[in-house]
Amino acid sequence: MARPKRCRRVCSYPRCMSFGPDEEKSTGFVLLTVDEFETIRLLDLQGLTQKECADEMQVARTTVTDMYEKARYKLADCLVNGKKLVIAGGDYRLARSEAVGDLALPEKGSGSMRIAVPFENGEIFQHFGHTECFKLYDVEGGTVTETGLLRSGASGHGALAGLLKEARVDVLICGGIGMGAQMALQEEGIRLCAGVTGSCDEAVRALADGTLKSSSEANCSHHDHAEGGECGGHHSRGEGCGSHGGSCHCHG
Repeated sequence: MARPKRCRRVCSYPRCMSFGPDEEKSTGFVLLTVDEFETIRLLDLQGLTQKECADEMQVARTTVTDMYEKARYKLADCLVNGKKLVIAGGDYRLARSEAVGDLALPEKGSGSMRIAVPFENGEIFQHFGHTECFKLYDVEGGTVTETGLLRSGASGHGALAGLLKEARVDVLICGGIGMGAQMALQEEGIRLCAGVTGSCDEAVRALADGTLKSSSEANCSHHDHAEGGECGGHHSRGEGCGSHGGSCHCHG
């Protein structure tokens, strides 16, 4: 029987979750996981030994060696071949001091769906990457059972996606969101309903009863986009939420 994979401890999220050539000549992208990024931060930036890095991440030294070699190859691939670097996903857990901010919700029930909405004065904040506070809702059987606030000490799309993962969020309702953020959410297994405006509470109620309308007007002018510029379209058919002008059906 294979040994269970041990989650790697990560002290903080990267400040930036993607890097790319200035020229519009990118030949693709490379995915660097958050735990691989952590080995670069600890070994190359902080100058730790591999043993010290392993102790910090609470894994075996051989695990650090393997992650570090993969990370260095990926960085070389980006630099030499002109690829975009995207940091997302991985087998990691965030140090608890940063994991859930001011989260006031109780432990999520096994039958609950947890929804996050960028929150500002009761309305859906329209720029996901600059969200300072999420309102979280636990929904069970179509009814909101708990609510709470999650303040973000993180910056950048991938960092926010990781924060939502730590808070066990299943679905994000938002307004404008860039392609990098969509990719980060997809890597974390968080479904997306983008291009939504108005009251947070009303949007969640509409999602719970299957009547939430998404929009193709989810562009973020200050973020990079794939060709066409629409947000929320990274889900495969049947995953429910998107931003192509239909209804979002995200029942737990």
